[in-house]
Amino acid sequence: MNKIAILVLPVLIGMLSACSSTVSETAANESENVATLSTENYGKYMTALASDEMEGRKPFTSGEKKTLQYLEKEFKALGLEPGNGESYLQEVPMVDIKTTPSQKMIIKGNGKEFVLQGREDYVLWTRRTEPVIDINSEELVFAGFGIVSPEYNWNDYAGLDVKDKIVLIMVNDPGFYERTPDKFKGNAMTYYGRWTYKFEEAARQGAKGCLIIHRTEPAGYGFEVVQNNWNTSKLYLDERGNESYKCAIEGWVTDATAQKLFDAAGMDYAATVARASKPGAKPQPMGLKVSTSLKTNVAYDKSYNFIAKIPGSTKPDEAVIYTAHWDHLGYGKADATGDSIYNGAVDDATGVAGLLELARAFKSLPTPPERSVVFLAVTAEEQGLWGSAYYAANPVIPKEKTVADINMDMMNSYGKTKDIVLYGLGQSELEDYITEEAKAAGRYIAPEENPEAGLYYRSDHFNFAKIGVPALFIGPGIDHLEKGKAYGKQKLDEYFSDYYHKPSDEMRDDLVLEGAVDDLTLLFKVGKRLAYSNEWPKWKTGSEFKAAREAYMK
Repeated sequence: MNKIAILVLPVLIGMLSACSSTVSETAANESENVATLSTENYGKYMTALASDEMEGRKPFTSGEKKTLQYLEKEFKALGLEPGNGESYLQEVPMVDIKTTPSQKMIIKGNGKEFVLQGREDYVLWTRRTEPVIDINSEELVFAGFGIVSPEYNWNDYAGLDVKDKIVLIMVNDPGFYERTPDKFKGNAMTYYGRWTYKFEEAARQGAKGCLIIHRTEPAGYGFEVVQNNWNTSKLYLDERGNESYKCAIEGWVTDATAQKLFDAAGMDYAATVARASKPGAKPQPMGLKVSTSLKTNVAYDKSYNFIAKIPGSTKPDEAVIYTAHWDHLGYGKADATGDSIYNGAVDDATGVAGLLELARAFKSLPTPPERSVVFLAVTAEEQGLWGSAYYAANPVIPKEKTVADINMDMMNSYGKTKDIVLYGLGQSELEDYITEEAKAAGRYIAPEENPEAGLYYRSDHFNFAKIGVPALFIGPGIDHLEKGKAYGKQKLDEYFSDYYHKPSDEMRDDLVLEGAVDDLTLLFKVGKRLAYSNEWPKWKTGSEFKAAREAYMK
């Protein structure tokens, strides 16, 4: 999972007896046809994907080549067809931009002048590819939350000209600050609270730069996470020949830095922020000018999405898509044992192994699905969901013919649970489908523990949602079948402290995979229902993605 999402996503780690091969059974939807999902097979796939031989599955490396070769071999063995014409691969052109920002940002205005220190007071990067980017005395404008949302009747840019200016923006959305369910979605973050949206909207408004004010609670992570982006490389899609406007600078400032900026502007910081979360708030210029610079080093390369399919028997042009990301971090800093391979067993060999086991289950059915079932393993999730973004912009199955996306990222690894977590509660009818299946299995749906973190917007299904395709994203529960919630929470905390994005996230004897297979069983049943029917799940009223779907599904 990508780096910002990690701090809050309920993932797991726990105990597995290596000899266990418990089988979960699932029933086909409209008939007595039966498919089985096997813990033994699932563990075999996961072990191969998380082995040292795969070298951490980093894009642009020999680890990528080995991973793609393994997937092709296994999907072929299961009898699946190439999902992209005659090929299992979809080329994803990318660009690596290493940004080296200036250590200083100079602020002038209202008779004052002071210097902000890079990394301590602010963090900057760019998506532009020119070698040098200069910001020379550009006007700073406070633009509230930087949101334009027709469904919530909200426009922070109304009457505000930010062309070629630097916008200063609050993190999250007004609902978090107001804490009332009638304001956006209360403390549950919406798409408009995501930092990625804010940068995109600032660019649409013609801003030259966008700076987000960091606060730990509404952001969901500390400023040290943001600081990891200082003076580093970032992967983006290669848009040469199809360029869109990008802000010259994107980044964050600390809360203390924002206080200093508002003081220099002669504005009451607390009062201004409070007004910004009220309807009809009027963002305003601050009378300040910003100067800084960045240098870039740019390299172009190609990675690949992997696509396999089971063609539909009667409606092959319509498809249900299962997704997971194959990539992880490759080689990195060695741990205390000298291990430098970041294997990514839970993140996300669990999801890709799920694609293979689900494909095996579908192929075992005596009657093929009426609609096509597609298994999409995407690249570059860890760097910003770029493989799924490319697929969404260049879909093999048109969005009008894509019934739903069901995404798997960091599956259960500590045993069977009574619950299963549903992210983005209230988004689509797919939630109703999985709720029915969980109830039938004697399980229950649990809401996400930290809805303000906006985890629904932080994995690959999100790019399907942005183009209107209903998307389902679940997380592992913590109500352990035998040991209860305290044990499950303990294992969650252990994962983040001891394993997440570390060489230690590898196959171990104490991983318990039966819970993951139980969760896969529910996802199988939801996909099976759609693959053997004429149903088209819809977005629910209030979803920010409903209008996108309705615009072309008429």
